[in-house]
Amino acid sequence: MLNIWGVILYLRLPWITGQAGIGLTWIIVLLSSSITGITGLSTSAIATNGKVKGGGTYFLISRSLGPELGGSIGLIFAFANAVAVAMHTVGFAETVRDLLREYDSTMVDPTNDIRIIGVITVTILLGISLAGMEWEAKAQVLFFFVIMISFINYIVGTIIPATPEKQSKGFFSYKAAIFSENFVPDWRGPDGSFFGMFSIFFPSATGILAGANISGDLKDPAVAIPRGTMLAIFWTTMSYLIISATIGSCVLRDASGNINDTIEMPSIGCEGLDCSYGWNFTECAKNHNCQHGLLNYYQTMSMVSGFAPLITAGIFGATLSSALACLVSAPKVFQCLCKDNLYPLIGFFGKGYGKNDEPIRGYLLTYFIAVGFILIAELNTIAPIISNFFLCSYALINFSCFHASITNSPGWRPSFKYYSKWASLLGAIISVVIMFLLTWWAALIAIGIVIFLLGYVLYTRPAINWGSSVQASSYNRALSCSVGLNEVDDHIKNYRPQCLVLTGAPGFRPAMVDLVGTFTKNLSLMACGNVIIGPRKQKISELSRADSHVMWLNKRKSKSFYTGIVADDLRSGVQILMQASGLGRMKPNVLVMGFKNNWKSDNPSNMENYIGIIHDAFDFNYGICILRMKEGLDISRTMQAHVNPGFEAADDNHVNGSVAAYTVNGTLDPEALVAEQQTTTVFQSQQGKKTIDIYWLFDDGGLTLLIPYLLTRKKRWRNCKVRVFVAGQLNRMDEERKAFIALLSKFRLGFNDVQVLPDINQRPQPENVKRFDDLLSPYKLNGDFKDEAKINELKKDFPWKISDEEIQKNMPKSLRQVRLNEILLDYSRDAALIVMTMPIGRRGECPSSLYMAWLETLSQNLRPPVMLIRGNQESVLTFYCQ
Repeated sequence: MLNIWGVILYLRLPWITGQAGIGLTWIIVLLSSSITGITGLSTSAIATNGKVKGGGTYFLISRSLGPELGGSIGLIFAFANAVAVAMHTVGFAETVRDLLREYDSTMVDPTNDIRIIGVITVTILLGISLAGMEWEAKAQVLFFFVIMISFINYIVGTIIPATPEKQSKGFFSYKAAIFSENFVPDWRGPDGSFFGMFSIFFPSATGILAGANISGDLKDPAVAIPRGTMLAIFWTTMSYLIISATIGSCVLRDASGNINDTIEMPSIGCEGLDCSYGWNFTECAKNHNCQHGLLNYYQTMSMVSGFAPLITAGIFGATLSSALACLVSAPKVFQCLCKDNLYPLIGFFGKGYGKNDEPIRGYLLTYFIAVGFILIAELNTIAPIISNFFLCSYALINFSCFHASITNSPGWRPSFKYYSKWASLLGAIISVVIMFLLTWWAALIAIGIVIFLLGYVLYTRPAINWGSSVQASSYNRALSCSVGLNEVDDHIKNYRPQCLVLTGAPGFRPAMVDLVGTFTKNLSLMACGNVIIGPRKQKISELSRADSHVMWLNKRKSKSFYTGIVADDLRSGVQILMQASGLGRMKPNVLVMGFKNNWKSDNPSNMENYIGIIHDAFDFNYGICILRMKEGLDISRTMQAHVNPGFEAADDNHVNGSVAAYTVNGTLDPEALVAEQQTTTVFQSQQGKKTIDIYWLFDDGGLTLLIPYLLTRKKRWRNCKVRVFVAGQLNRMDEERKAFIALLSKFRLGFNDVQVLPDINQRPQPENVKRFDDLLSPYKLNGDFKDEAKINELKKDFPWKISDEEIQKNMPKSLRQVRLNEILLDYSRDAALIVMTMPIGRRGECPSSLYMAWLETLSQNLRPPVMLIRGNQESVLTFYCQ
């Protein structure tokens, strides 16, 4: 109640009653109390949504509703309180100035006197705040009794018969005629309007969050905050209504204050209600230069009261206690906000000093803000500014509670039974509407600030988690949209390459994450898969480290999901991932793998599984993308050496540089990767004016063309020139080039550089053929095995072995891969990226060793990264409208 009662009650409520009349003043009071009452209900709901600790309003809201909304409310609320310090101090200074004027004592002039007194006062209040506030709670009790005595003194004064001196100032005790005349409005001056009066009065209804601000000092905050807040709003509202009605029934709007303005009854030329009481204020009323009356004298309550010094004491108690409370609460709220590191450049003010962690820097900041507004020296100007910011704060609080309710978050369970989400929505709407009706440009500025603060926290996503209603809303929207996708069939025009990337621990293969993340970011789904090989009971601890991998992805700003599973072997694990990954239509359709660099030295069964994964992907209707880089993809051993300098790499079974089979063995904690400076890859830098060379050799549905196109839409690859290489005949090169250019133009990809390769079917160089034969030699069946039955029996035990017959049968394809490698070395030696349609080896007809030799031969000795892509024969490009 002390924080709600303030300078407006004593110095502006009588004036507002004179302007708006008793009827509209009551509407102004009730409208203000309705807004604060609804906000009180919302605050009560927040206070009963879990165990309440210390930290005040910002702490309650941010921990209950999340940092996005809490940060905006906290910053605006802190600023509003800083300005409120100025308002209450100016009210105190105005009263002191009027006292000095009664004794004909002025320092400079009326305006500068307010500035001087105000700055001195706020400086003293700052000193008190810095010295310590141990006595404040006891002083509040004293202030309360002073204000209550001043109220009683005022009520007694309205009953006591008016003296001639008081009558000359417009006071005639209770008169029905005065009540009737003052019931209707009489607008005067630039502020003379309903919303002009509302903007000046509304700050007197604020201060309702004072109870929440001392939440840490309350025995039972969940009971005390709702009860205390709502009762305070009720009783202060009653006091405003009573004072408005009583003073409007006793005092005229205009009075000269001249004791000699009495008249004999009846009087000729006297106009107005004053004439019937034996006074003539007609001249000053017509000229609008009366010195007293409701519309002209701000100290009317002092004049009416039985003993004026008690009203002055009430003004001092109300203004100084409110100013001091705001001066203390604003830095405390701001300090809590600074310590949460939600916004940059404000952490300086979060530092505390002494055993009570006093925010001295925050005090100084609040002091300078208050001094800046004190220099305005006009209460009627400062009050609307505060109104706008408090209305904005209350709108945010109410909207935040409504937002938390409609998200159906299980964590939003306030026990306050009188809370209604629709009341909160109504309070938010009314607050915003009144903001625009008061000062539309200030409302736009305030809302713009809120949107900026909210957007900044949403964009930066600080590393804190208090259970945000914004997160709950995002979940609801995502769930609703995901389910909604099931209602519409897939269409070729909406095809997106949704990638399941077999990275293992994502931090061990950052190049894969960077490249795939480039063309899927803000476009399609990317999920990093990790197959942890071994018994489930032994590997369950590694599976629980998913959060550290997600942290690594977030730190790298990669918009990707992470999924880890435990399986007995790599192939079965990948099968599980391909079948179980995704949600509804948000399901991967492209499997991205790393090239198996060590296939020649690794156990042949691992190679067999590797090729088996490719066949499994086609079985599950996936497209395939294999990435090979000259330096390899797996940096796990490098990271081990860096994070654990004394570690000696064991001869484990992980597939170095291949899909995702590396199992974290406890020597390298994934959380250490997050803390380390992240590895830079070639895909994080600008690619300049190099080329992306596409070798479109088979029609796979268009995936080989689509992925490079998506890359060129990103900033890092935008300046790269795309070249499309196609197979053709020497005697028809021009016709085939024109045909392919026409086809690409229909696809609207913007690829205009098409080069026909007429020599693609020439026989490769003998030394390159020999190198290919050397790759196969360890896997050939000895020539002694001529019996087909014997060969088939051996193939059952060693399926990677290759017979002479299979070599001869697949020779044309083998020679083609050797020749393609020669072409790549000739044409694409300096490309930024080579994208090629991946050859396919038929299951049962092409042994895994032969197929692996094809992939090795095709992509060996190339400096640029190579992407081997093969769609699942599903069309991903169209030039039709439907």
